[in-house]
Amino acid sequence: MIIRFIKKHSKNLYIFFLFLSLVLFFFSTDKVYAKSFNIKNIEVSKPFEINFDKNKVIDEGFVKAFSELISLITVSSDHKIIKKIKLNQIRGMIESFSIKEEKFIDEIYYVNLGVSFNKKKILNFLEKKNIFPSIPIKKNFLFIPIIIEENKENLLVFSNNKFYDEWNNDSESFYLIEYILPTEDLEDLNLIKKQYDLIEQYDFKEITSKYYLDDSIVALIFINQKTIRILSRITVNDKVFLINESFSNIDINNTDQLSTIIKSLKIMYEDYWKNFNQINTSIKLPIYIKVNSGDNLKVSRLENALDEINLIYDYFISKFDKDFIYYQIIYNGTPDIFLKSMGKQNFNFNTQNRTWVLK
Repeated sequence: MIIRFIKKHSKNLYIFFLFLSLVLFFFSTDKVYAKSFNIKNIEVSKPFEINFDKNKVIDEGFVKAFSELISLITVSSDHKIIKKIKLNQIRGMIESFSIKEEKFIDEIYYVNLGVSFNKKKILNFLEKKNIFPSIPIKKNFLFIPIIIEENKENLLVFSNNKFYDEWNNDSESFYLIEYILPTEDLEDLNLIKKQYDLIEQYDFKEITSKYYLDDSIVALIFINQKTIRILSRITVNDKVFLINESFSNIDINNTDQLSTIIKSLKIMYEDYWKNFNQINTSIKLPIYIKVNSGDNLKVSRLENALDEINLIYDYFISKFDKDFIYYQIIYNGTPDIFLKSMGKQNFNFNTQNRTWVLK
């Protein structure tokens, strides 16, 4: 950042030295981009043989970390587009990495890595492939699986419900949704059974309201011999979305087949949640703001906030004078969304002019 500034203002050396002193003493500019994508606890192991090469093990960790990041921020249909990527490309997008732990056990080398990817480079990489990533936001959902045995006109909610029993046994580190299963409640069971004939229209609010969770997924699993139809009622921000999915030649008493259905449903829910938080990287809105250069605490707070906002593609100091520091922000959203997200962190702006003033 400083080098770019010198090239642009080389004639004004006294301004440069003032700028340099401000950088060194009053505020941090070591993070010019919004925060990195950090992938933790990547575990790799290799036999410790004659041709053992630790660098190759680390490289394998880089590939694994990149794969996990892609699984975290893109929908499943995009994964096949990104499958073939060269190691050098992955390395070029890595900002830093750390070895959390390494050990030798029974002539096998084990390593645990943490890898930080440059957010701007990752977004550029995905944009070139026409892929919109998602903000990786963890979310708790109340999950209620209900089996409807159509040939028996019977409902299974808790006991003998294999989806209820096995649901949380399937877990991946890149899953964003944490599922909260309801406790076995006789009152809830009777309430649901009363709704048998209108189960698809029932809103389940009497049950979901007990758990103080804003969002929920109710999976109505209709079983007719070896055909299964699953109607998922997804509630997010008080809006209801319905998704139908069908499976043929399925026996839920078969552990592998049940596991396949559960994994398929979880990927579908993950995709839905990611679409809900998608970043339109084709939008690159320039936002210009200025802040009082004498208020060092405010400058520091502002930069920390900009580092943490997911929709910020880039930001940098464009210039400064004796009164103000001027920032240019490249934003993957609208001005209203930017102002709202900053307002949540108690930052308010005078927006009357092209360059907004931080109050």
